[in-house]
Amino acid sequence: MRPGVISFSARRLASKEHCQWPEARCSASGIFRGWGIVMKLRWCAGAAMALVLSPAAVTASAAPVTDADRAMARQMLEEAIAIPTAKGRGQVPTLIENYSRRLREAGFTADEIMTVPVEIDGEKTAGLVVRYAGRNAKAKPIAFLGHMDVVDALKENWSTDPYVPTEKDGYIYGRGSTDNKAGVTALVASFIRLKKSGFVPERDLLLAFSGDEESGMMTTRALTKHPLVSRAEFALNSDAGSGAMGEDGKYRFNIQAAEKTYANFAIAAKNPGGHSSAPRADNAIYDLARALTKLEALRFPVEFNEITRIMVADMAKEKGGELGTALTTLMANPNDAAARAVAEKYPHQANILWTTCVATMLQAGNAPNALPQNATANVNCRIFPGTSVADVQKTIAQAIGNDKLTVSLVGEGVASPVSPVNPALFARLQKAMDATYPGVTLKPSMSSGGTDGREFRSAGIPTYGAGALALGADDSRAHGTDERVPIAGYLKQLDYWDFLFRDLGGRK
Repeated sequence: MRPGVISFSARRLASKEHCQWPEARCSASGIFRGWGIVMKLRWCAGAAMALVLSPAAVTASAAPVTDADRAMARQMLEEAIAIPTAKGRGQVPTLIENYSRRLREAGFTADEIMTVPVEIDGEKTAGLVVRYAGRNAKAKPIAFLGHMDVVDALKENWSTDPYVPTEKDGYIYGRGSTDNKAGVTALVASFIRLKKSGFVPERDLLLAFSGDEESGMMTTRALTKHPLVSRAEFALNSDAGSGAMGEDGKYRFNIQAAEKTYANFAIAAKNPGGHSSAPRADNAIYDLARALTKLEALRFPVEFNEITRIMVADMAKEKGGELGTALTTLMANPNDAAARAVAEKYPHQANILWTTCVATMLQAGNAPNALPQNATANVNCRIFPGTSVADVQKTIAQAIGNDKLTVSLVGEGVASPVSPVNPALFARLQKAMDATYPGVTLKPSMSSGGTDGREFRSAGIPTYGAGALALGADDSRAHGTDERVPIAGYLKQLDYWDFLFRDLGGRK
């Protein structure tokens, strides 16, 4: 880690305004171990710092996860997979009732289990809020996120029925097994077992599950306005908390604290058209093609925030070689053209450095023997936090340089601000990881994809990825065929959430 990166974050974190608990005051210095470094920080002290714990939290592992707990959690996951919660099937309310029934049986009251109904394109779906009541109702709650819907699957392309959970080789195969039913089901199962154990948190713990994360996030927006959820001090998102095996065979987990903004634009060319036997000098398809060539050449500037600086510094050290050298150079000089050219050869690593826009769909012409009257391309952009959707739209139009073509926003582009680095919270997440996967160091990250966290951050609720679902090198099959979850890895989440619920929930 370059010294400049450390001092940048440390200076901000040491100031009073970056204490994460408003009732606290900054006092004695302490040590935060994370991101592969040790930083001396001024801790926030409320009742002798925000990490002072009640007896319930000190004994965070006081109720070990049992075989019966694991059997229940596995059964719940299989039940969830069997309910096809894809858009158009109307089955999200069925899954909500399945979870609700089990929660009621565990002792949650009807008024602690709240459905947030939303109708989208004539389909009734919903979000789910579950309140685990704490001793201090005035304290800000903590929200735990996930989504119940899935991307639909084509049965003929799978080796198993996507909606019949099937065990093979230590995995459960089924649509949504990793994205995100393993996450939401583990959270519900953990609430159930803690409730049965008699655990009472110091503050409210909330489950806030969306029903259309994959297709619009309208239920997510409704959740952010819920009177309980809107009060949350912060949110932890199970959909951004899985870990992946690195090239060295070791698992790596991150704390997602930022996401790129997702936006689609339509570039459209129009023309009077005519008979194809008499070609015109202007042609909608040719005009669009020339515009896309200019779009291909468009480069957005290299940018950094406090999260990506940590990520890039770590990546440069890990990857080494020409990519490591290029990343180090860009951190010192974002305008270095030669270093950028090298980084562009590694799109899966370099996409966190800048805004990306790429053509993804085309539609043109109205008949084989007619000159095209319309030609339209969809351009998908993943926008670096802090850059507005309107600015990207303007940049695309300027790059095309043809006033006869239009560049319009398709749907919405919701900005996702960066959640602030929270050392006290990150320390608790690290302790939960230590208890589950010893030796794994958590590091903050920014995702180039999108999750419910985007909407929560936009609503002013700091949101971080959290979880302990460890996936192997060939397990990242979300949205694809033969999606699967390792059974041992799924059940390991119960230990993680048990520790974290007791730890965070037990802090006064």
